[in-house]
Amino acid sequence: MSGRFQASADSKRVNTNKNLNRERQFKLMSKKEVAGSDPNSDGSSSRGPNLAMYLEVEELEGIGPVMKTKLNTAGIVTVMDLASKSPNEIADAVGSDLQRAAEICEKAREKLVELKYLGENFVSATEIYKRRMAIERISTGSKNLDDLLSGGIESQAVTEFYGEFGSGKTQICHTLCVMVQQPKELGGLHGKVVYIDTENTFRPERIVGIAEARECDPDAILDGIIVAKAYNSAHQELILSELGKQVRDHGVRLVIVDSAVAHYRAEFLGRGTLSERQQRLNKFMHALVRAAEIYNVAVVATNQVQASPDTFFGDPTKATGGHVVAHTSTYRVYIRKTGKNRVARMVDSPYHAEREVLFVLNEKGVDDPPEEVNSSFSKRKQS
Repeated sequence: MSGRFQASADSKRVNTNKNLNRERQFKLMSKKEVAGSDPNSDGSSSRGPNLAMYLEVEELEGIGPVMKTKLNTAGIVTVMDLASKSPNEIADAVGSDLQRAAEICEKAREKLVELKYLGENFVSATEIYKRRMAIERISTGSKNLDDLLSGGIESQAVTEFYGEFGSGKTQICHTLCVMVQQPKELGGLHGKVVYIDTENTFRPERIVGIAEARECDPDAILDGIIVAKAYNSAHQELILSELGKQVRDHGVRLVIVDSAVAHYRAEFLGRGTLSERQQRLNKFMHALVRAAEIYNVAVVATNQVQASPDTFFGDPTKATGGHVVAHTSTYRVYIRKTGKNRVARMVDSPYHAEREVLFVLNEKGVDDPPEEVNSSFSKRKQS
């Protein structure tokens, strides 16, 4: 008996030493790769790709083989996947109580803080400002629209475009599919895109046309777009839950949901289902926000509109989804038609001014209007 216990103890010590050595090696490699991910970075503020993205859940204390299997079955493979989920989702995945699930989520967050991927609980405004200055943006293809967004679509944030049919929401999404794959000096992030299509409006031939008009290789652009067609709201949520694997395997820098609310609006009819619809929608939108932050991707969501019958003056058009979507989106832009042109107005933002800009849709997708049209529009807005 004593020999069996001694062998077991020796085996545990060997496994412990292996884990410690692997942890030390990971930390050393992580520091080097984080510092080397951006040639202009010292490793302190960059959120570029690094080993934190590939750290598996078994590296966390308290997660054994059984729990790891349950998490992997639910699509939670890495610590980043774990940190992007809510305690309720973890509890459902492993069959534990909510308190235990919350502890697991907190351990995942603490590990990412330890690896300098996430910030600590309390940091100075100066540190936050430095991080904000390092955030990357994707050009929309229009200088006017980029100016409205202070440089383009921001990573680690959810940008919502809403407007009536034909206003150009899907055209913005198609143009972004091309722009994100451009090098940084041309307004891109040299990354791929996940396009979650809920309205069957994705058209690869339109992508080819935009790519050719912008002198890009259409075949290479199409290869860089990963399309996921969602057939209902449950499928839409499932696709989002599997986003982490796509980001790791393909270097995704942009996630597009066109549109975020369509399935919920079609499936939950009448006031009797309104409460359930808003709860499900709230869960989905918050999952988008967490994914943008944890995976360091830009998220663009389009939204439908509805008419407000109690509006007697002004524009009666308002976005669907109610306050749930309005509060969750980081930036909210209203798109409307004006003749052959389009007007984009910043409706809600933590720091942008509420103003309007003009853009057009042409063979390049989203583009700027002729200079005389742009000047005329600017003069009318000032008068």
